[in-house]
Amino acid sequence: MNAKPPLPGPSRAGKPQRAAALPGELSMPQAVTPGLPPAESFETLGLPPELLRTMTGLGVEEPFPVQAATLPSALAGRDVLGRARTGSGKTLAFGLALLVRSAGLRAESKRPLALVLVPTRELAQQVSEALEPYAQALNVRLATVVGGVSINRQSALLRAGADVVVATPGRLADLVSRRDCHLNQVRITVLDEADQMCDLGFLPQVSEILDQVRPDGQRLLFSATLDRDVDQLVRSHLHDPVLVSVDQVAGSVTTMEHHVLVVHSADKYATATEIAARDGRVLMFLDTKAGVDQFTRHLRASGVRAAALHSGKSQPQRTHTLARFKDGEITVLVATNVAARGIHIDALDLVVNVDPPADAKDYLHRGGRTARAGESGKVVTLVTPNQRRDVNRLMSDARIRPTVTPVRSGEERLTALTGARRPPAGARTSSGNAPFRGLGTRPGRPAKESRRAAEARRTAEARSAARVRKGL
Repeated sequence: MNAKPPLPGPSRAGKPQRAAALPGELSMPQAVTPGLPPAESFETLGLPPELLRTMTGLGVEEPFPVQAATLPSALAGRDVLGRARTGSGKTLAFGLALLVRSAGLRAESKRPLALVLVPTRELAQQVSEALEPYAQALNVRLATVVGGVSINRQSALLRAGADVVVATPGRLADLVSRRDCHLNQVRITVLDEADQMCDLGFLPQVSEILDQVRPDGQRLLFSATLDRDVDQLVRSHLHDPVLVSVDQVAGSVTTMEHHVLVVHSADKYATATEIAARDGRVLMFLDTKAGVDQFTRHLRASGVRAAALHSGKSQPQRTHTLARFKDGEITVLVATNVAARGIHIDALDLVVNVDPPADAKDYLHRGGRTARAGESGKVVTLVTPNQRRDVNRLMSDARIRPTVTPVRSGEERLTALTGARRPPAGARTSSGNAPFRGLGTRPGRPAKESRRAAEARRTAEARSAARVRKGL
């Protein structure tokens, strides 16, 4: 049996400093000790040459602010409390430190040495994909453990030996209860998107998992906000952490534009359809799974390459849909909040809230899918007159001052703001669905259409539009 290696890093002893209260959040009486100076470059961190070569080959040359601020202390074995919005580059901020500190060690069967906890399956797969080339360069064995896929296959990976496990709390708890995974040798634990895990109800499972890892191990916690539940995790499980805060509390960035488009209720989905028909990709959010499915069917029938993403889809379906969206095979992803939880899509410049989110946190998570890693982007929220007051309050809570513009479908200013255009008239999708022209669109009468056919078409359109509005 391998002996437990010592954990490098400074002693926990020393007089701590109190963390400053962050605007709009709880004060953090948890002790916080000063961190090491930020890194000027990756080369100054003393990273292994094979890792630097891999980074250069992948175009990773200069550290983002969260990486420069976090990596020196994380590599030294310090606990880190990082406040950083999604899309800021924090995956490499914790990932490089975790892999470097795990390199050269070998996990026993069912006993990983490092653990990354994330709130959703999609984020787990994304983190694993981001870290895989660096893990291969350092000969670190990486395993992904999520729900929705075969638990027996994951058990086999753990039996074979996985040095680093990226997991969702629910599936990891299942494996632990089956005695397919033991956490007593986990030396480094990362909590990514900690606030989202708490929002999704995972706090009890996360706390139970942290109680099982090595008590003298390193903890790295990253969160967009440091509110009550996250504060509880920090108090209970972090030891004299270094506080790193690199983003505004609201999670907004200067490269992101925020627009509220005021629309008439009867014109809302016609407006949304024209935005979906734009050139380029767009991510559109609706409140319910049924609404997502019905609106997606409408878009596809209108000739728009759209697909649905929500928790009612199987994990293979969700993975395949995301891959098609990333590859450009589909241009519109219609989703519930499941896609707001840590999904990264390169060069996504528009997010549309067809249904306004419930609160400021949901708004920021949704909007965080665009303007990532220094890129620019827009967040557009469609608002009917009776929703104005609630949305004004939401924006105030999010500390955002959007540009408010009344619009109607077919208007030039809608096109100027979003790239909206009429969907291709008479288009048919690859599945052969007939075009659906409801929801306020007014296509011309087809040539040689009989009066009876025209009446039947108008009746069908009216019924379909009514069904869609009711379902959405």
